[in-house]
Amino acid sequence: MKNLYTLKYTLIAILAIGIFNSCESPSSYEVEEPSIANIAVSNPDFSTLEAAAVAGGVAVVLSNDNPNDITGDYTVFAPTDDAFARLGLNEETLGVLQKPFLTNTLLYHVSNGNLLSGDIMDGVSSTSAIGVNRRFVSRDGETYINGSKILATDITASNGTVHVIDKVMIATGVDIVQSAIALQSSQVFTSPELSYLVEAVVYTDLVGALSASAGSPSFTVFAPSDQAFVDLGTALGLTFTQPSDIRQLPVELVTTVLLNHVIANDGKFTSELSQGSVTPLGGDALSLGMFTNGTLTVSGAGNGGEVANMVIPDVQTTNGIVHVIDRVLLPNL
Repeated sequence: MKNLYTLKYTLIAILAIGIFNSCESPSSYEVEEPSIANIAVSNPDFSTLEAAAVAGGVAVVLSNDNPNDITGDYTVFAPTDDAFARLGLNEETLGVLQKPFLTNTLLYHVSNGNLLSGDIMDGVSSTSAIGVNRRFVSRDGETYINGSKILATDITASNGTVHVIDKVMIATGVDIVQSAIALQSSQVFTSPELSYLVEAVVYTDLVGALSASAGSPSFTVFAPSDQAFVDLGTALGLTFTQPSDIRQLPVELVTTVLLNHVIANDGKFTSELSQGSVTPLGGDALSLGMFTNGTLTVSGAGNGGEVANMVIPDVQTTNGIVHVIDRVLLPNL
């Protein structure tokens, strides 16, 4: 029995020493926080972001400290897999994006230092790693960065902070016309998206009006996709097989139709647009639908109630915001 008591108190002493030592040396039991890149790797909701970071050459950057900030930190607004899927993108389809555009798009989601949720509020702006400002908007109890809703905040990493968003943010770094040309000439997507629109802008001599210049206004532009123009040709009893076919229409008509897509309202993201009517530079009032899941529908007075959907919303340019839509907006003709 004495031996049992001796063993009992010996074990208690050993445990006490262990507990005491663990209190004295907590660092030996600490788990190091993952880097921003490792958060993407370990979270199944960020698999497309992980693949994009590798393809765009920024995975290594976000694995290390930030050399451009005294804190060594980054802030990243991280799009989920569902955010990429809204653009038809996943791990397998990222190849439709040109690498320079993909890299700049990823860096547009990054800024220097730690921007915590307490500093994110309506009217505040934040400069991205490519030098383009993004703005925060409060709406219906939610907070948006540009047109992307912030789903979660303040995820701590060893080299900064991650906030989760529901849409991929896009900035071109050039004006509206040059942005359309980038989409037309495979500088963004490997397959052009706005070839007909660029042809129409050139045909109507509106390049100067929609290009950036000192003191120029900032626009919201609803930009019909190539398929939207092809569908318009069919509706008019014409066959559009190439962009130059738009020249089958009188230049005055094409001018009126194009101006029906442009609003001089300082450039609005989807989070800043409301249901109702807006007045374009030419044509007739446009009808905006309800703000739902981060987008709005839009319809022209001559569309017979049929609405255009936003295919690629919230493209930030140097002189406005472009929303790519799937239907040409017609005035009353």
